[in-house]
Amino acid sequence: MAEPNWIELAGVVNMRDLGGLTTERGEVVQARRLLRSDNLQDLPADSVRTLVARYGLTDVVDLRTDVEVVREGEGPLRALPEVRHHHLTLYREDTDESGIPAAERSLPWERGDAEAAATRRAAEAASPSSPAATPPSHDEFWSQHYLSYLDQRPDSIVAALRAVADGEGAVVVHCAAGKDRTGTVVGVALKAVGVPDEEIEADYAASAERVPRILDRLRQRPAYAANLRDKSVAQQSPTTDTMRLLLDALENRLGGVHAWLAGHGFDADDVERLRRKLLAPDAHSDDRAAADGPGDAGQPE
Repeated sequence: MAEPNWIELAGVVNMRDLGGLTTERGEVVQARRLLRSDNLQDLPADSVRTLVARYGLTDVVDLRTDVEVVREGEGPLRALPEVRHHHLTLYREDTDESGIPAAERSLPWERGDAEAAATRRAAEAASPSSPAATPPSHDEFWSQHYLSYLDQRPDSIVAALRAVADGEGAVVVHCAAGKDRTGTVVGVALKAVGVPDEEIEADYAASAERVPRILDRLRQRPAYAANLRDKSVAQQSPTTDTMRLLLDALENRLGGVHAWLAGHGFDADDVERLRRKLLAPDAHSDDRAAADGPGDAGQPE
């Protein structure tokens, strides 16, 4: 399996290039086609220039909610006319009101946290022999949470895949931490083009090594500080089993990735465009690799 191709840039802690992953047919995901990241809000000017000039960034898929964008702002890449932005929330209950006072609007998952806490309390109060006494495991909880994205906002997931397929250059998909919403969209994209489950699971779980830094970073941001105050590294760390459960559900409960996508308007022609974008060799890729130097793997210094 390919090692994570980390992109070490000031302003982010969980950015990587999906280049190097191999499909079941032996095709290789090309570098500088699909990037994944945590929040881009803190990118300094040098990092912005690196993404545009060195990685050829042309599109940003922003999976943050409207509330997050209002609280955090659109970020420095939004000011660049040559970079297209696709804002696609994965929550049904969201708001685009531009003047939301931070103290008056909860983030969608904060309501979910309250519901989960109530479920746990009910389970603890139930008889030990009752099925209700067993709350979901860490992996079950998160995989069910990710399935809710597919249930609530299939339109946003399909639009995100179209943005990747149609992007002229590199496309970065990001949310806040770059592991949950981003992991779901990236996982569906990779599954659609034939990357085997174990590769998708390993890529998803790679974010675990960055969780301490992710939490340290987001606890300094106004939109996330209160929600993350009592969250532990273990609670927030992705595992291969979480993604395995999601991919199993996509296959066995939702009819398979291609059937699910087709049912939401992303047909075989769309999948082929996505395959060409991610897998087809670029005539100029060898020249760029030579310019980067041997063993650079596309990483900025």
